[in-house]
Amino acid sequence: MPGETVHPIELLPHPTPMDENHRLLLFGIRRVAAHGLDDAHAAHAMLCGFGLSFRRPLVLLRALMAEASRVSSRRILVAPCCCPRMTDAEATMLAAIGVARNDAPAAHRLLAGMLGVANCLGALSSAQALAQAFEDLGKPLLGDSGN
Repeated sequence: MPGETVHPIELLPHPTPMDENHRLLLFGIRRVAAHGLDDAHAAHAMLCGFGLSFRRPLVLLRALMAEASRVSSRRILVAPCCCPRMTDAEATMLAAIGVARNDAPAAHRLLAGMLGVANCLGALSSAQALAQAFEDLGKPLLGDSGN
């Protein structure tokens, strides 16, 4: 409603992850969501995080974000990169990616709920591949995002 104020804790109910791997992923999600698939800062963060092997996680992150944007029936709210808290959508996406490799049905439920659709197998496949890439490159995403 116009004129109604919303307390920031309602928009940002979750603390950012303590785990550096999840923080790197969150930064990438925020940059790509806010500045597009070709954001240079997201690419630079992946380069700094993964070295010369940065391309695989970067391309998979872009694929996940493009697929989520394509199939979503609702807006996906993301916070600015400097924000020390996360939105529900960000927390859900991190949780879904974290469990995607070991519990695909749970990851699908999380993603489908966040996106407001019944079926999001493309997003699930991208989340699984992204989680596998992080693990293969020595930055595993454990399910609880380090909090």
